[in-house]
Amino acid sequence: MQLDVPVIGILRGVEGSFFRELMAVAFGAGLQAMEITMNTPGAVDIVAGCRGDVPADRYLGMGTVRCLEEARAAIDCGAMFLVTPNTSVRVIEFAGKKGVPVIAGAFTPTEVYTAWSAGAEMVKVFPCGVVGPEYIRELRGPFDQIPMIAVGGVNIHNIGDYFACGAAGVGIGNSLFGRAAMAEKDLESVAKNVGEYLNAIRKATADSIAKY
Repeated sequence: MQLDVPVIGILRGVEGSFFRELMAVAFGAGLQAMEITMNTPGAVDIVAGCRGDVPADRYLGMGTVRCLEEARAAIDCGAMFLVTPNTSVRVIEFAGKKGVPVIAGAFTPTEVYTAWSAGAEMVKVFPCGVVGPEYIRELRGPFDQIPMIAVGGVNIHNIGDYFACGAAGVGIGNSLFGRAAMAEKDLESVAKNVGEYLNAIRKATADSIAKY
């Protein structure tokens, strides 16, 4: 899964009737990857219903995939990638056999290496909000071969710090789309918020490359 701008939009608890419009607007604004969490009511039906509307260079995945049963349901409904909050070797290996990439959740050094060794495409360091960007830098010391996505507590003010510390990407929830815009279902403002985040990430990644 190649992303020109390395960010995954995370949506939880979104109504199915609104998700299709939201997806179209966010993808149109330049976002390349979105996940809807498995614990969103009707998540399986939402993915199944929207999968056919995903453009060729965009990705719709299922997040908060916690166990093998949820992984199976997510893949069966058409999820293009899985994101887990935990390190489940069974989920990673099952998805690998199905040809579906997994961004596996991990927190400790042991979990990070276990997820990567099991076949995760990337490792989601979660929850980053309780430790901050420097934790990514520390993990990257021994595990510089493992691409890590920072999730939890990432916002437009600290994105640059995460990339400067070695994050390969970030996962962002409602703030990416705009909390007020989401509450009001203001799609024009959603597109504007997504665009602002993408510009901030482009700058952050360019700065981190220039640094090295």
